[in-house]
This record gives sequence, C-alpha cells and structure tokens, in this order.
Amino acid sequence: MKKNGWMSRIACVTLAGAWIGMAFAGCGDKKDSDTITFTNVSYDPTREFYEAYNELYARHYQEENGKEIELVQSHGGSGSQARSVIEGNDADVVTLALAHDITSIENAGLIEEGWLEEFERNSSPYTSTIVFLVRSGNEKGISDWEDLTKEGVEIITPDPKSSGGACWNFLAAWQYAKLNFQNDEAKMKDFVSDIYNNVLVMDSGARGATTTFVENGQGDVLLAWENEALLTLEEYPGEYELVTPSISILAEPSVAIVDENADKNGTQEIAKDYLEYLYTEEAQRLAGEHFYRPSDEAVLNEFADTFDLSVNLCTIDDFGGWDKAYEDFFADDAIFDEIYSK
Repeated sequence: MKKNGWMSRIACVTLAGAWIGMAFAGCGDKKDSDTITFTNVSYDPTREFYEAYNELYARHYQEENGKEIELVQSHGGSGSQARSVIEGNDADVVTLALAHDITSIENAGLIEEGWLEEFERNSSPYTSTIVFLVRSGNEKGISDWEDLTKEGVEIITPDPKSSGGACWNFLAAWQYAKLNFQNDEAKMKDFVSDIYNNVLVMDSGARGATTTFVENGQGDVLLAWENEALLTLEEYPGEYELVTPSISILAEPSVAIVDENADKNGTQEIAKDYLEYLYTEEAQRLAGEHFYRPSDEAVLNEFADTFDLSVNLCTIDDFGGWDKAYEDFFADDAIFDEIYSK
C-alpha cells in the first residue's frame, strides 16, 4: 500500500500548522505583526484543498497589496471545529461542512446575522455529495443503501454528533428510506437503524473514518464525501472502487467570516476577500482538481468526466433547512439517538 500519499502528508501539515501557530503566538496581536497572520478553521477533508488554495491566495494578496500574508489552517470534525471557535479558537474565517455548525457560532455571538447571504450560492463556493468507497472487487456486492443493511456488512462512517460529513451521510440514507417506504416513518427508522447496526467504527470526523478504512484496513464500505473517495482512488490506484448510490444528497459546505475575531484582529477586509476569491475561476478549478464540485456551473461542466452529474441528489431543503434537520435528527434524543440506541 502506498505510504507517500495524502494520509502520510497529514503529519507534515499538522506539524507545519503547529509551527506557524507558535510563530504567531510570539508576535502578540495579529494587528501588531509586520506579516499579517490569518486563520481559517475548516473541517477535516479540506486539508489538501486549502493547502493549495492558501498558496494561490497568498500570491494573489501579494500581487494586489505588495504585502505577505501568513495563512494558518486548522482541521477536524466540523462540529468539533465550530465548538473550538465558540470556546476561543481565534478563527478569522470558518469553512465548515454544514451551515448549522456556522449557525451555532452565530448563536454564540461571534458571527453577524445574514452570513448565509453574504457570499454567492448560500455561501457555498463548492459542493460535494455522499458516495460509498469499497475495496477492489467489492466482495460484498454493495451497490446501494439497501445493501448496507445486509448481515455481515461492516460499515465505517463518522459520528453525526461531531462530524458534518456524518450528518450528510445520515440524511442521504434517510432520503433513500423515505422514497422507498413512502414516508412510513416506522419502516424508515428500522431501515436506517439496520444500517447503523452494521457500523463497525464511528470516528469523530470524516478524515478519521477514511484513515480507519484505508490505513487501518477496517470495514467493507466507507460512507464518504465524494471528494474524499476520489482522492483515495487517485492515491491508491486499483485498491478501491467508488460506488454511487441511486439517491444521495447535495452537500453544501458553508463559509463565513467570524466577525468578532476579524474585527478584533483587523482582518475583516482580508476575510471577505479570502472567501470571495474562492468563487474566482482559478479557485473554482482548483476546487475541481481537488475533487470538490465547483459551484460555478461552467467550471463544473469542465469536470464532467470526474463527477457523476446525473446522480439523483436531494437537498437540505427537502428536510426543511439545517435548523429543522438538526432539531429533527441530530439534537439530543432526536431520531439519530433513537435509532442508534436500538
């Protein structure tokens, strides 16, 4: 198995982030440093994309302003990352897996109202969807959600309590059950419960789940972000297969300025430019190259050979929006807790 791919680079990225963080800590307030330091708190599968994007943006900023900018990135489960910002992580921007996690930061008083409309396309510069990653040969014959309920199928998926990607996984499975059982909630709960009864390991974040499946060799199928699955296929050719289920969900990772921190740090203008630049053609193509679906339709069509653009995708609107979806499914004692305790 390859050892020089993205999994092995995680340690390097983490060490680099720690070094930058220590350098920043020695400079005091960001506004007092000669070199501007800027922090993006993101969710875990975006590591490689933002490593590349930060280099792109730093060149853009240097060309536009004649100054250097030091870009720090932080990664983890989306829900965990949101809590870290609420608890004091000095993020200038957040680029998280789902809008609800950013809303929790807004509710803590750190982000101003209206953030969802501040940037184009519901402040989602790129999208993804949920797919299955199986080992080469697909011995368990997994082709759709129903196959995940079979006895002996071992599933790897992260925990919806800490991972935004896991919430998208759950909702995609629920939508399949909804359509196949004609809104019979009892049957829907039993079906999704059968899936989660087959979960072997439930990691705190999507990248941790991928590590469990790929590096540790556990499980028959990984419920994964499409971008994470495609990255694995690229790094481990011939070892895995991507399975697109008949029904999935349009996953819309959201971005926002953490206004309280950006105002304190004097980075409000940079934060807006950093997030707006994600919508430029150059950045959109970079997202596509890192297996995120560009939100720009013209650029997305350039990657028609990469993505299955014909897949049936529901949206978060089918669940009444994120606030309602979280209340119905992921709050304490909501549907996820109910079916997972069966």
